[in-house]
Amino acid sequence: MKQLVYLLVLLFSIGVIGCRSTKKLNTAIAKKDSVVTTVLADAHADSMNYIRDVFSKLEKNRIDYKTFSAKMKVEYWDKDGKGPELMVFVRMQKDSLIWLSVNATVFSYEAFRILITPDSVKLINKKDKVVQFRSVKYLEEMAKIPFDFKNVQEMIIGNPLFLDSNIVSYKKGPNSISLLSIGELFKNLLTMGNENYLLQHIKLDDVDVIRNRTCDMTFSNYDGSAGIPFSTFRKISFTEKSKIDVQMEFKQFSFNESLAYPFSIPKNYSIQ
Repeated sequence: MKQLVYLLVLLFSIGVIGCRSTKKLNTAIAKKDSVVTTVLADAHADSMNYIRDVFSKLEKNRIDYKTFSAKMKVEYWDKDGKGPELMVFVRMQKDSLIWLSVNATVFSYEAFRILITPDSVKLINKKDKVVQFRSVKYLEEMAKIPFDFKNVQEMIIGNPLFLDSNIVSYKKGPNSISLLSIGELFKNLLTMGNENYLLQHIKLDDVDVIRNRTCDMTFSNYDGSAGIPFSTFRKISFTEKSKIDVQMEFKQFSFNESLAYPFSIPKNYSIQ
């Protein structure tokens, strides 16, 4: 079950993103190099107009879709070293469901099939012939934050997460622009290219400074063959009491095709 645990850690990363102190976060964004940092509370009108323009261009790169399918290789590392490599087939219908087929590449068989909706999570464990039914509320309890199905889909697609219009500062460099926003749940340090405005990096920190959790996500290897710039290589690092690194490499992907979501439960499987 360890492979599944880390796959779910990947998909429900919103439950393990964390916090550093405000002092550390401000230090990171105010680092002195070849960049200009502007705190918007003290900014002039031209700076406010600039950041609104940047925000608008970032939003224009947000991927909209009806359906999405992909094949991706998932690798992870924890305190015990590298875990088994997984091949995951993903099918999604926007705002409705996420279908996953998780294959253990070492053994060349489908280990799990998962169906996630805004209300529920269903899992077929083919190795142990067990079916599990869970509500999204259960996942909220595990994540310790309000669970949002939409954010899970956004992360898989590669759209910005938890980006709030309450932008408090920005950093402009020779090749990138960073925005720091503070929302109800998270401080979000987001970095994009300063020419194409494609997402490069997200740093999320819990606004509750008592919790010692953090998450870094990087997005690279953009492929525009489907008419939409799509990041085919992602790295995600989670740190709380220990560190987990997850790497996603999309081998195939497509948008807006007619999809099926098979999820039949064999009669001889037990229900948990």
